[in-house]
Amino acid sequence: MAGKLKFGRYDYAAFLCFISYAMCSIIIPVSLVPIAGDLQFPLTEGGMGLGGILQLGRAVPMVIALILCGFFSGSWGKCKSLGFAMLCMALGILLAAFSPVYGILFFALMIAGFGEGIIEGLATPFVQDLHEDEPGRYINFTHSFWSVGVVSVVLIAGALLANGVNWRYLVGACGILGLLPALLLLFPSRKHPYPECGELKSWAAVCGDFWKIVRIPRFWLFFAAMFFAGGGEFCLTFWCASFIQVEYAASAWAAGIGTACFAGGMIVGRMGGGILIRQKKLKEFLVYTALAATAISLFFPFLESLAMLFILLFFTGIATGPFWPSVQSYCSTRMTVDNTMLFILLSAAGIPGCGFFTALMGILGDFCGLRHSFFLVPFCFIVLAVLIGIDWYRSRSEIARRARRMKAENS
Repeated sequence: MAGKLKFGRYDYAAFLCFISYAMCSIIIPVSLVPIAGDLQFPLTEGGMGLGGILQLGRAVPMVIALILCGFFSGSWGKCKSLGFAMLCMALGILLAAFSPVYGILFFALMIAGFGEGIIEGLATPFVQDLHEDEPGRYINFTHSFWSVGVVSVVLIAGALLANGVNWRYLVGACGILGLLPALLLLFPSRKHPYPECGELKSWAAVCGDFWKIVRIPRFWLFFAAMFFAGGGEFCLTFWCASFIQVEYAASAWAAGIGTACFAGGMIVGRMGGGILIRQKKLKEFLVYTALAATAISLFFPFLESLAMLFILLFFTGIATGPFWPSVQSYCSTRMTVDNTMLFILLSAAGIPGCGFFTALMGILGDFCGLRHSFFLVPFCFIVLAVLIGIDWYRSRSEIARRARRMKAENS
């Protein structure tokens, strides 16, 4: 049984970051149906592609920010860089709340996306540096607060939208709430500063870390795993509410409950993984949960009962929740490189996966219906299982070769 988790000041700051990040990320998908109607791209009249492209447009500056955040971290440290990112995200979401047309909304989300890219790149190593003994447990637990933010915003927003509250108020409120962790990070305690690991690095040193990682063949297997993990998870996160409203003719409140079921399952999966799964068991954990997520999500296009959809969304969330943090943490145990740059590059795979598959699902939804486009989800999960399974097989082969070599040397 794994030991008890211990948290400090900066763990709680990280929890707030993930909650705010989730709320600012999810408020647009949850409100997409009224946003689309207000800004003249209704989903039921060929607007699903434009809806999905919003996330793709958000993903592009996220990737740019991910590439640059290693330099930000090396120059300013993780704490200040993360605080700036939270501020950028919050201001972008506030601008989105005032958008009169689709183009300005798209631009506002690009601003938010730039901040979110830095958050995505630095939030995980921010926690990793606090807990070097068993970082996988703490990373999984901290990432669960993303799902706490998702559950909070979808239930509250779903209820308020169903009661006629304008989407602009809800988006603006999420932007304002995002300012709180920004202030905590930009003005930290002088008595207890964040323990930046190592010295601040020059741009040349950061580039050196980058080239060292990308020259390792094993890295690209995990890069692909993150691409598909991000795609499967965010297709469900982004399109779940619209799927329930469009395909089941349900209310915004029901859409919020469905998304909350998925996010609630992710909370259980991440917290459970953080509490119960030891670092050396991450590969088995990833393969088995990816296979379970594949099997469960295959039923989504065929369901007629909304209650059954909610149940399966919850169990899919349990299986899906650990993917993102566990792939990153497992990769760090398989590669002896700078963890900050490694996590940044892995997130630079996951974010395009989110944007690409979310946009593809919307485009396919315009052609064959949103229901059938949900087959993209199990496709992403089975590819993830195969990729991690390949590395699991390679690790066993490496152990066997070392054992044979030691036996030969001792004989």
